[in-house]
Amino acid sequence: MLKKLTLIALMVMVALVAAKHPHRYRESHYKEEFVKWMSHRNALYSSVDFHDKYENFKSNYDFIANWNDKQSSTILGLNDFADLSNKEYRETYLGTTYDVSDLEESTRLNQIFVGDVPNHLDWRVQGAVSHVKDQGRCGSCWSFSTVGAIEGSNFVKTGVMTTLSEQQLVDCSKTYGNHGCNGGLMEPSFQYVIDNGGLMTETNYPYTATDKAACKFDASKGPITTISAYNTTVRGSEDSLLQAVQLNPIAVAIDAGQRSFQLYKSGVYYDSNCSSYRLNHAVLLVGYGVEHTTNSPYWIVKNSWNTVWGNQGYIMMAKGSNHCGIASMASYSI
Repeated sequence: MLKKLTLIALMVMVALVAAKHPHRYRESHYKEEFVKWMSHRNALYSSVDFHDKYENFKSNYDFIANWNDKQSSTILGLNDFADLSNKEYRETYLGTTYDVSDLEESTRLNQIFVGDVPNHLDWRVQGAVSHVKDQGRCGSCWSFSTVGAIEGSNFVKTGVMTTLSEQQLVDCSKTYGNHGCNGGLMEPSFQYVIDNGGLMTETNYPYTATDKAACKFDASKGPITTISAYNTTVRGSEDSLLQAVQLNPIAVAIDAGQRSFQLYKSGVYYDSNCSSYRLNHAVLLVGYGVEHTTNSPYWIVKNSWNTVWGNQGYIMMAKGSNHCGIASMASYSI
């Protein structure tokens, strides 16, 4: 009975907001979809926030419908970000925007060449990729990208998957130029791990999605996972990236600021508005392949927004043109 009354109350609030804002579909359709979306996610808003969230939802609903009408290789859908404006999404979930054209080439550049490569590769199948994690409302994507690369290289060396602590990087690497929930970079994060004796496990140093606590690294709480070095690929070169990913998963930065990325559901992701040099999100490259119905080559990328985003937490990104800058800032641990 309580749930029924709650849904009725939601319908009333939606009706009051809807009367003022015409959109593509009949208002009854938006009402039904928004109530369904809220109920599925147990979403609750204050009366102050409700108006904006409903308007955001309707706008995103229209955007998804219009996009999917184009028969693009990219399919969008209603996810947990469907009540956010693109501005809110960027401010909450993306890190600092770095213009790679302003950055010097890394001193860690090492052009790996392993020779002929297979037509497809998926490090998940081999066990080198941990479960999809969730950074929450904290711009700590850089720590998840770094940790994912170290988890992968450690698996390649040991044959054992040990899930490691992102929170340690968030709390402890600020003197290396990282900014906790306000962004950071993978290269200095690798250097922190080298200089400070390694990473604790996720269990012993769990993630909190906050950056206000002091560093709690304790080497006595093993096991501790270390790396000996890290390398970068040639900036902007997918050939260099392709060679490097044969070794283990790669930490990469991309432009994830487009509304299409925010609402991505499945398919090979391509948006012509995506930048190859203004990068704002860090993810983990775990392989590549070809989508056979469209013959579209793609990179397999692990995100850190839980399994409710994208294809169970993953996205297939268009391969071949440094789309969204996937090859512009790539590094990996050794």
